[in-house]
Amino acid sequence: MSTTRTDSLVELAARKELPLHQFTDAATVEWIKANRPDFPPAWPPPLRPTTQTLIEQAAVPTRWLAEPQLADSIHGHRHGLRTAVLAALLADWYGLNESDTATAVIAAAVHDSQRHHDKDDQGHGNRAAIWLAANAELVWTHFRRTPRPSEVIRAATAVRLHELPYETFTADDRADHARAEQICDLVKVADALDRYRLPKRSWWPNAKFVREPAFDQLLPLAYDLVVTSEEAFLSSASSVAAVRYALAEKGLV
Repeated sequence: MSTTRTDSLVELAARKELPLHQFTDAATVEWIKANRPDFPPAWPPPLRPTTQTLIEQAAVPTRWLAEPQLADSIHGHRHGLRTAVLAALLADWYGLNESDTATAVIAAAVHDSQRHHDKDDQGHGNRAAIWLAANAELVWTHFRRTPRPSEVIRAATAVRLHELPYETFTADDRADHARAEQICDLVKVADALDRYRLPKRSWWPNAKFVREPAFDQLLPLAYDLVVTSEEAFLSSASSVAAVRYALAEKGLV
């Protein structure tokens, strides 16, 4: 049996040697736990029944991924499902109607589905937006819904823009954002909230990069979902089961 020690993601990140495909490890999860921020008092609010139904469908099939090897990576199923849940919480917090909530959750669930690797894969948002628009019937049916053109357009726009910092928006980006502003901003925030999984503290959630008053309120929950689900995954749960366990622990399902 090999006794060769594999460097953790934290060690690799410190040396700027992260590989294209990145998978969580016990040492990295322990590092995340040891660096728990001093959070302010916060909530996790209950999800509306209709939103819970959406979340039950928010784990996407591996066959939808451009690179199936990423299914269990740091941008795979666990990240996608946690991001969808955080989008759902934000949608309920703002009292979005059922259509807008579904649009946000669907966009969040598939936003990284067309990544080719776990590094700075520029253009993955645009690829995912094109894929989503081309497969709208498949995706909305998975969520037990019928696709409406307005939902598909706004979801695809949010997916396309999620990887672009606001300050880099072109005139076309700004015009697209204006037509789906609330959904775009919500998906960006949900994606940013799940950054506690990353192996450098400078990459963790930072309110200056988002436009969301409720951001700070969700930080403790976002952190706990990462820790609980990553530990469950390392204890042999599947990625989807690991996140569902974390959600159940928080009373969200």
